[in-house]
Amino acid sequence: MRKFNIRKVLDGLTAVSSAASASSAAQQQQAGNRETEIQETLQSEHFQLCKTVRHGFPYQPSALAFDPVQKILAIGTQTGALRLFGRPGVECYCQHDSGAAVIQLQFLINEGALVSGLADDTLHLWNLRQKRPAILHSLKFNRERITFCHLPFQSKWLYVGTERGNIHIVNVESFTLSGYVIMWNKAIELSSKSHPGPIVHISDNPMDEGKLLIGFESGTVVLWDLKSKKADYRYTHDEAIHSVAWHHEGKQFICSHSDGTLTIWNVKSPTKPFQTITPHGKQLKDGKKPEPCKPILKVEYKTTRAGEPFIILSGGLSYDTVGRRPCLTVMHGKSTAVLEMDYSIVDFLTLCETPYPNDFQEPYAVVVLLEKDLVLIDLAQNGYPIFENPYPLTIHESPVTCCEYFADCPVDLIPALYSVGARQKRQGYSKKEWPISGGNWGLITQSYPEIIITGHADGSIKFWDASAITLQVLYKLKTAKVFEKSRNKDDRPNTDIVDEDPYAIQIISWCPESRMLCIAGVSAHVIIYRFSKQEVTTEVIPMLEVRLLYEINDVESPDGEQLPPLPTPGTGSNPQSIVPQSHPSTSSSSSDGLRDNVPCLKVKNSPLKQSPGYQIELVIQLVWVSGEPPQQITSLAVNSAYGLVVFGNCNGIAMVDYLQKTVLLNLGTIELYGSNDPYRREPRSPRKTRQPSGAGLCDINEGTVVPEDRCKSPTSDVKDNSFSRSRSSSVTSIDKESREAISALHFCETYTRKADTSPSPCLWVGTTLGTVLVIVLNLPPGGEQRLLQPVIVSPSGTILRLKGAILRMAFLDTTGSLVPPAHEPWREHNVPEDKDEKDKSKKRRPVSVSPSSSQEISENQYAVICSEKQAKVISLPSQNCIYKQNITETSFVLRGDVVSLSNSICLACFCANGHIMTFSLPSLRPLLDVYYLPLTNMRIARTFCFTNNGQALYLVSPTEIQRLTYSQETCENLQEMLGELFTPVETPEAPNRGFFKGLFGGGAQSLDREELFGESASGKASRSLAQHIPGPGGIEGVKGAASGVVGELARARLALDERGQKLGELEEKTAAMLYSADSFSKHAHEMMLKYKDKKWYQF
Repeated sequence: MRKFNIRKVLDGLTAVSSAASASSAAQQQQAGNRETEIQETLQSEHFQLCKTVRHGFPYQPSALAFDPVQKILAIGTQTGALRLFGRPGVECYCQHDSGAAVIQLQFLINEGALVSGLADDTLHLWNLRQKRPAILHSLKFNRERITFCHLPFQSKWLYVGTERGNIHIVNVESFTLSGYVIMWNKAIELSSKSHPGPIVHISDNPMDEGKLLIGFESGTVVLWDLKSKKADYRYTHDEAIHSVAWHHEGKQFICSHSDGTLTIWNVKSPTKPFQTITPHGKQLKDGKKPEPCKPILKVEYKTTRAGEPFIILSGGLSYDTVGRRPCLTVMHGKSTAVLEMDYSIVDFLTLCETPYPNDFQEPYAVVVLLEKDLVLIDLAQNGYPIFENPYPLTIHESPVTCCEYFADCPVDLIPALYSVGARQKRQGYSKKEWPISGGNWGLITQSYPEIIITGHADGSIKFWDASAITLQVLYKLKTAKVFEKSRNKDDRPNTDIVDEDPYAIQIISWCPESRMLCIAGVSAHVIIYRFSKQEVTTEVIPMLEVRLLYEINDVESPDGEQLPPLPTPGTGSNPQSIVPQSHPSTSSSSSDGLRDNVPCLKVKNSPLKQSPGYQIELVIQLVWVSGEPPQQITSLAVNSAYGLVVFGNCNGIAMVDYLQKTVLLNLGTIELYGSNDPYRREPRSPRKTRQPSGAGLCDINEGTVVPEDRCKSPTSDVKDNSFSRSRSSSVTSIDKESREAISALHFCETYTRKADTSPSPCLWVGTTLGTVLVIVLNLPPGGEQRLLQPVIVSPSGTILRLKGAILRMAFLDTTGSLVPPAHEPWREHNVPEDKDEKDKSKKRRPVSVSPSSSQEISENQYAVICSEKQAKVISLPSQNCIYKQNITETSFVLRGDVVSLSNSICLACFCANGHIMTFSLPSLRPLLDVYYLPLTNMRIARTFCFTNNGQALYLVSPTEIQRLTYSQETCENLQEMLGELFTPVETPEAPNRGFFKGLFGGGAQSLDREELFGESASGKASRSLAQHIPGPGGIEGVKGAASGVVGELARARLALDERGQKLGELEEKTAAMLYSADSFSKHAHEMMLKYKDKKWYQF
């Protein structure tokens, strides 16, 4: 093969890849002619890579905050991620660069800003007034560790508590430290002989901003007078404190302790608590103290005008409740409700009608952040029902094992799936609207339907509406319900290909037009589903068992094909070995006592009621062979026009006619070659030892498997970069050569041999050794004849070769357009059709392959084949390779898809070295090559997929889907499509003090914090204590953020005005702030120009 370059041969000719190769000068001429006809429109400027949105539950959550005016919820995680939620459809993801855990979040209420405190002792101010929030300022503490932060409502001074027990004060406008410090020894003085421990709580008295309540871990609480700089009262308790909460009148506060008790204190009685409660302690009769309970991790104390206050707490259960689920306890008057949660509680917040701490709180809901869920409880309804969660947070309900993404689906699909899915919804939710309702939706610039399908470890499949960068679950299918569930562990003799999750989904093959669905599971089972809007009861589940062998028996049949291992009816005229069996096989062990001819799972033999939606058409299972379990399935394809499903593993390939419920083909991979096998392999008997097969789900590295190893659950996430090149089979390297797995399957109507003059239905088979083989399908006519006459399959003898395992095959017509596999349009199968419909159904949708008059009949189609190493475009029927591109030398392609973009098509590839690449078709010119994502675990490799219109996705964590685009147009429109988090809302009026309170005092006391904490009063803070880092900011909304803080300044000044202070400095300060915002904006603009031509990954 010699390299050549095609220059522009004729007008309108586009440049082609210099890596293209051909075998002769005639072929070069041919390729030149071809180029004149196919004018490629895609150029590199059509491509740009950027992340769009992240869906799902925030992985490993660690902090929670709520803005009660903007109605926005923020969640921080242990990996430094920040997720913001507004009304359903308004979501945002941000990331702290350090990746340190978020320990606390504080909104600047109604200011469009948020402060995050991280485990690496940094504070960050986020500007939420732009669609993609950005950090305006950061502050890094050098000598002390941050443990708690508190920002009073409408204040610009943030209190920061540390591990040493000190409190520092940060100006959130400038993000600089005040010189005012509360030292721990000054706070406790002689009340304790030892260090009081880290700060666990800071809050100001709701009625007097000048009094600060400080909680130390050891059990000491101090009420600090900010003006006089000394402690008014000290409250000591012998149990460690976890949290503190005020009564809104400021006369009482409540503490939660490590022994499961709550202590309520009167502010002016520091000697002993006013009341001690053990919510879950058993009251002993003789007046003894209740037995200690588990720590109460958090308590909130919320008042109502009309009734008793609410005391809400997490933890505090008695130690004898072993195995009890985590609980949230709601105490209201004399009633105590214990609400069990599915996962441990990370944090909770009570949502109240007012943002003012000195007013009746009127709580209406509790938001509970769990380890793997977000729950909202309605406090206003009896029984405390939960709200129906509108966010797509259940992706990980069972761990995701595979996913597929379909953009530009038929428009009737989403309504159809939604209507059958609506019947699956649970009842008993709160009748009220979802209370987190802030923000506004973006503009919808994409109008095409998008569907994501996720396969899960428990055998369930979820269909999601992913149109216009949102995500909503449509329908859930449980594939495991067709199998008998084992009642105990001893009753599971067969499900032992895997230790757990025997129903886990491995591969999904879906035809959106016909709605046919086919899945392959980890226990070597395949299930075919049809979509129906009618409920049916299936008396006997249709089932086939297939014995897929990796051996050729000693006795060979005259035509060279293998004999059936068991005498089965119907194999006389058909050379292939077929084991069609209806219900469980009679022979369960061979003569030497080894398990033989039994499937891994047992299909139910009772009638099965099937709801509207996906209903079982056929279950196919591979069976044990002489003590060796069946190998996991590595590839799968279904075709509704032909009524066929085909699947393969490292032993061979099987094809099933799902209309006639018969096995058509059952061949070892070697036998597919016939006499053309390029590897002189000796057939051998299957091993007696168990062979796990890591078919993409199992995280097994090449050459590390010992025969006794069990394949781990597909949900196990091993972080390892050394991936097996050929991930379809994890047998040892000696056996690698002979164990050639089926890695790609594609039904099409094309030319099967060089001499063909017209296209015919066929199956293209790709293997892990880089071979492509073609099998011819001879289909009977449609209608009734299709059910009566057999489908005849025969190898064509065509063999093509590439480097690396075959991943994807596709076909183009003479104009360079994609030729989709033939399919039937969907129709309701459970309703008898009339005569007209029958006539229509006889005519299968033809595939347009008519040759144009201006060309020779011999060149009619192109096959596009992508392997782990290279891509080739092969002209059909001549089978000449006209273009070739070596995609990667040092790595390997994990996923390759032929997709449409901007009215053209391209090949998109994701490599194990983290590169995303696209190539034009048919010439395979490189259009995009971006280093995007280092491959850190098998989950990414298993779930990454491309789809049409420049969309792609992968599972970025066990609970979250990351979507990205490689389309320049989508990148440009993204800003418009994203929702707004901040919307201008009037802050509610402050509570009325009342005439007598105003006259005699007793109302809320305000404090001039500027006077106390400003530089003129408190001096400068030590420079070595903390270091200020200006944030990247983001140009959009910097002025907005500044003017927001100016508005806050103005409100603070109005409070001073009531006390007769002058307003003279305000205009100057406001002008100065706007000027500084202006200069910051110019600086940011310069930064933007500097980085304008850099992609996001070059920063």
